Amino acid sequence: MSRIGKKPVPVPSNVTATIAGQLVSMKGPKGELSFRVPDELKVEKTADGITLTMRSDTKTARAMWGMSRTRVANLVKGVTDGYAQVLEIQGVGFRAAMKAKDQLQLQIGFSHEVVHAIPAGIDVKVAGAKQEIITVAGIDKQLVGQVAADIRSYRPPEPYQGKGIRYQGEYIFRKEGKKK
Repeated sequence: MSRIGKKPVPVPSNVTATIAGQLVSMKGPKGELSFRVPDELKVEKTADGITLTMRSDTKTARAMWGMSRTRVANLVKGVTDGYAQVLEIQGVGFRAAMKAKDQLQLQIGFSHEVVHAIPAGIDVKVAGAKQEIITVAGIDKQLVGQVAADIRSYRPPEPYQGKGIRYQGEYIFRKEGKKK
């Protein structure tokens, strides 16, 4: 039994939650998000918040129960606070800049500049003295994480000198170079 799935998702007073069949929609100060709950689960709005229960005790229903409850909780946090990922660029001459409102320009050691298109609903800011800190923010947790992972994938940190794009606070296992 899922311990996470049993807990109801509390809905704050500044968030409007609507349930239409299997579709859960949240509207808050930051925007509006929705999630379609799998058919194996039943979703209800109660006094405690939004509860999810299994229609029948099957392996798929048990697998979806905790995940769906967490996705609904992420909707609530997204429309109230939002999500952010911070990336750091390390390397001599490596930097980032906003080319347009929806394009991030990266100079990361290639012979050309890498231009990454920013999807709608995501806000990207470049900061730091040498333009080495990128902040990816938005209300959809999955989309924020995906955009940050896409930016990081252009030049992941390498283990010898540590150059590349990394998440803030990420530990890179360093290797020792060749010895004579």
